[in-house]
Amino acid sequence: MSTAQSAAISTSQMSHEFACKPEGNNGGPHRKANPYRELFSIPGAKAFCISGAVARLPMAMMGLGITLAFDALYGNWTIAGSMSAVYILAVAVSAPIYAKLFDRYGQHRIGGAALAIQVAAMLLFAVATLAGLPVPVLFGCAILTGLTQFSFGALVRTRWAYALRGPQDADLLNTAYAMEAAIDEVMFIVGPILAAFLATSVHPVSQLFVPAVACLLGGSVFFSLRRTQPPVLSVVEVPMASRDDADVAGANGADGVVVRPDRGPSRPVNHLLEDRGHGAHRPRTVLLCRGVVPLLVIFVVYNLSFSAFDVSVTSMMQALGRQGLLGVQLSMFAIGSCVGGLVFGAHAPKGSNWRHMVVFLTLLALGYLLIWLSVGHLVLFALLSMVSGLCVSPIYAIGNLIVQGMVPVGQLTEGLSWVGTAGQVGSSLGSTLAGMVLDAAGYHAGLALPCLTTVCTLALALVGWAVSSRDKAGRRS
Repeated sequence: MSTAQSAAISTSQMSHEFACKPEGNNGGPHRKANPYRELFSIPGAKAFCISGAVARLPMAMMGLGITLAFDALYGNWTIAGSMSAVYILAVAVSAPIYAKLFDRYGQHRIGGAALAIQVAAMLLFAVATLAGLPVPVLFGCAILTGLTQFSFGALVRTRWAYALRGPQDADLLNTAYAMEAAIDEVMFIVGPILAAFLATSVHPVSQLFVPAVACLLGGSVFFSLRRTQPPVLSVVEVPMASRDDADVAGANGADGVVVRPDRGPSRPVNHLLEDRGHGAHRPRTVLLCRGVVPLLVIFVVYNLSFSAFDVSVTSMMQALGRQGLLGVQLSMFAIGSCVGGLVFGAHAPKGSNWRHMVVFLTLLALGYLLIWLSVGHLVLFALLSMVSGLCVSPIYAIGNLIVQGMVPVGQLTEGLSWVGTAGQVGSSLGSTLAGMVLDAAGYHAGLALPCLTTVCTLALALVGWAVSSRDKAGRRS
């Protein structure tokens, strides 16, 4: 930071800074027996966690809902998969842009207008699909809808990071991120079941209306909770004090900050901007932070497997004449992921995050292989899906923790949103690729894709682990 600058935060923001901390919690090093109870003892945490979860229902319903709707309307997996893919890809484009706005102007200030636009676009797409407009028009509506979406998961995780920003709260932040990954999976338990039920029992397009309602209700409550939103950090110009100033002389040696005449403080005053050495000189985008882009590539490839799995299982259940069990079958994977996330968050294993990621990816690749070998045996298929799903939420939680250590604290929403964006890109590619494979070779070939893409993810994670270890060794030397 230049000698003519100092990071500053307004008086109202400083008084707000400690609002998320429970009274009497000094952040001691000893965790309570139940870390989840400790998390929800933070004032306002239950409200923003639950409302943020409800607002995330579109994440679990829209992709599959679009696929089911367009397969029912047109009987073509390529069109259905491509329609879902362009929607997801549009979400991937828009989410980081919204995240930068949230980081810069605050969640409450941006949230109301962004939410209204998002819900209106979702309803427009649902009505256009119900009306049977031409396919090119519907593709345009899908893209428009995707471009209005932003990541509620990133907003919730940013609130947790703010509430648990102290170094003594590192284990609890691990728990919070793992819990949020588990909540994502709860949505993926409820979402597919609800989407499949609505599509098969109510109307093929009805599952596109419900996410808009959930988003409206949950989002409205979430953005009304101003007490727990992180403050907006700002950098202001201040004149440099004279060497003869009495305050300068008195500040020398105080609180470990040595003020040198004509050079200013030896470190920033605002510890929030000082965190991780980024100071006020933040990059224009977190993509310029070292290691972020390679990690995002890993999550692009990683998420290929999930949409390919969903679309291929949908095809399998239709081929077997068991469409009524589709939601249950898809939810088994999400149930396992939810349990895995909660267990991972409760124990918060120590050591390298990269090492944990490699271990979980190895187990997941093995699980996908066993799932592929059990095709046609629905009970065994469901059980193996649930066991394999145990690895999914921990991998997401680990990825968010790695990003949290890479990016400036004032750009955390953007950083976490890019993880979601990478996942959306991977999901869109997976939907398109799976649709092509299903039309060409059937569901058995489609179910081989998750295993292949997870093996590729494992190889990339091994490279990331090696680079991270090398960087740490270089810093120690």
